[in-house]
Formats: sequence, C-alpha cells, structure tokens
Amino acid sequence: MIIHPTAIIHSTAELDEDVQVGPYCVVGQNVRIGAGSELVSHVVVGRDTLIGEGNRLFPFASVGLAPQDLKFRGEPTRVEIGDRNTIREYVTINRGTAGGGGVTRLVDDNFIMAYAHVAHDSRVGSRTIFANGASLAGHVEVQDDATVGAFSGVQQFCRVGAHGFIGGYSAVNKDVLPFSKTVGNRAHAYGANTIGLQRKGIPEENIAAISRAFRLLLSKKLNTSQALEQIRNEIPGVPEVDYLVRFIEASERGVIK
Repeated sequence: MIIHPTAIIHSTAELDEDVQVGPYCVVGQNVRIGAGSELVSHVVVGRDTLIGEGNRLFPFASVGLAPQDLKFRGEPTRVEIGDRNTIREYVTINRGTAGGGGVTRLVDDNFIMAYAHVAHDSRVGSRTIFANGASLAGHVEVQDDATVGAFSGVQQFCRVGAHGFIGGYSAVNKDVLPFSKTVGNRAHAYGANTIGLQRKGIPEENIAAISRAFRLLLSKKLNTSQALEQIRNEIPGVPEVDYLVRFIEASERGVIK
C-alpha cells in the first residue's frame, strides 16, 4: 500500500495491498477497498462502504456518508461500489436507509463527473455516464449504459432504462424509456437514441426496429396500450424491443413520452 502520512485510516478498515491513499484522505469504520483502487487526495469514505477493484476517486469526493433523509436515525446501512469506476471531484454518494433496502449501489465501469450526486438507496448499473452536476434523488434506478446529462435531476423512485440518454438540464419525474433521447423541463422523449446505439455496437437492423417501435409509441394517434399491442404484433422477436415493452409494462410511475 501507498498511504500518505496525512491520511487517516480507521483501524477496522481493510485495504488491499496495492491500494493508494493520497494526502488528507479519511477512510472510515468497516470500509473495504479492493486491489488497484486509488483515493487521489482529500477523499472521504464513510463507514460501512465497500469499494471494489480498480476504482479511482478524485479530490473532495465523498462516498458513504449518512443519507440526506429526515427519516434516517443512524441505522446501519452501506454503499457498495463495484470495479473500475471513475468518481470525479466533489461527487457525493450517500448510504442507504432502512426503508429503502439499506444499500446504495454502483456496479462497474461507471464514469461519474464532478459534482454529481447519487442519493440514498439508488441503484446504478454498469457503463453509465453522469455528466457534471447530474443528480439522483433517493430510490432511483439507472440501468446499464444510460447517460444522465449535466445538471439534470431525476425524481425519487424513477427508473432510467438501459441506453437511455437524458439531455442536460432536464427535470425527470417519470421513468425514462430505454434507448430514448429524453430532454427538457419537464422532460419529453424525442425518439430512439440511434447514435448512442450505433456507438454501443447494436446491429443496424435492431436499431431500425427500435426506431419503428418509438414511432408507434410516440404517435399521437395511439395511447400507450394501443401502441404496445401494435408493437407486439408488428415487431416480434427483437430482444431490445421486447425489453422496451417489458419496461413500460413494469412502470409504476408511468413513462416519459
């Protein structure tokens, strides 16, 4: 381990042998940090936080401190961070609450830019991008390969579907459709995120099917139930389209159209 002499490490913390801890970092009680991870400097890691391998946390990031929830009474909760995540300056990731399952979780290969906020009991998948100042309220789910634009806010209990793209300065108060371009205050969906899907290597014929599904879904002539029925009949057997239909059917808050 390379630990700067100004860093403060709690006696119960467990750090892998090649973890690097820079100047003025604070690592709290019952923290575990995996191989190859680095706290650059001035990073605070609160109690009961698990950080996996190959992560890099930049100055003034704050991970694992108490949730910003008036119902929180100090109950034991935690943050779990997977592998190879980049967490930039002034990012805040709060512990969970008992009422929300007790854990805030990020999986792997996420890029969290400066000043972003991940609130209590939120769940973030893999390969997501949070631009500067992007904020999740409590109990939000962001699925794999999604992007949350700069200074956008996602309301409590909303979901952001896989490959969904939220444009900058958006206000999100319902579920964001998978594969969609969604932007505005209040946010609206503007069809399939075709460029993003191409960059992710999704086959062109599948992208065409997704775009067709969005044309039906966003048509003024069809309500959501009618659009879903037509999608099932006209675009069978495309995995991404099937997932889009299931996502809508499972929505509790409704979806942004």
